[in-house]
Amino acid sequence: MSSFRVVALPEELSRAVRETGRAPGYGHQAQVEPATGYGPCRSCLKQFRQERENRILFTFDAFAGLVDYPSPGPVFIHEDECSAFAGPGFPNELRSLPLVLEGYGRDRWLMVRERPAQSEIETTLSSMLADDEVDYVHLRNGEAGCYIARVERV
Repeated sequence: MSSFRVVALPEELSRAVRETGRAPGYGHQAQVEPATGYGPCRSCLKQFRQERENRILFTFDAFAGLVDYPSPGPVFIHEDECSAFAGPGFPNELRSLPLVLEGYGRDRWLMVRERPAQSEIETTLSSMLADDEVDYVHLRNGEAGCYIARVERV
């Protein structure tokens, strides 16, 4: 059993964006476009099938509910409904991405940043979360810098 769980965007949030066409908490217009990049979808955590699926781009604050200081950025979800990733383990379709793992402590303070090889992802996450100073880890895209998902202790 893993010592961590990967937390995708909640289905309720994704559903609200699809229904309203607006970014949660900001009200900005969401944008629907053909998938021209691999993504991934921040709900199901699967890569987009380029030019075959549509994706919705919207503003999301990955720190909402965790700290008062906002840090909004762009994220994508599938235009069509998909089930939010619920584990277990690490999502296979994220393995091939240029991942950066950022471990945050109290008040969103960045404690550690790692760029693990595919074979070292679980070990690196477990090691980061074994540090009592790290409250949670963000998965980010090392090319674009954007938020993918949060990782928490089990």
